[in-house]
Amino acid sequence: MPKITKPQQIALARLVTRDADRAEEASRIPTWPNYRTARKAVQVGYDCIMIFWCGMWLGIEKDGYTHS
Repeated sequence: MPKITKPQQIALARLVTRDADRAEEASRIPTWPNYRTARKAVQVGYDCIMIFWCGMWLGIEKDGYTHS
């Protein structure tokens, strides 16, 4: 697992929670059952971490800013 900053950890935890909420609304299995599983799916980008979420790649900057 790549080393990530505290703001990146918080942003990733928000994505896991958001994904669980969306899965419940759509009656489907969430992409990640928990934070640890999502953390293992993180890829290292040029100057941010990248994670595949809901059909798109999201970048999470060192300050926690998340963008597609």
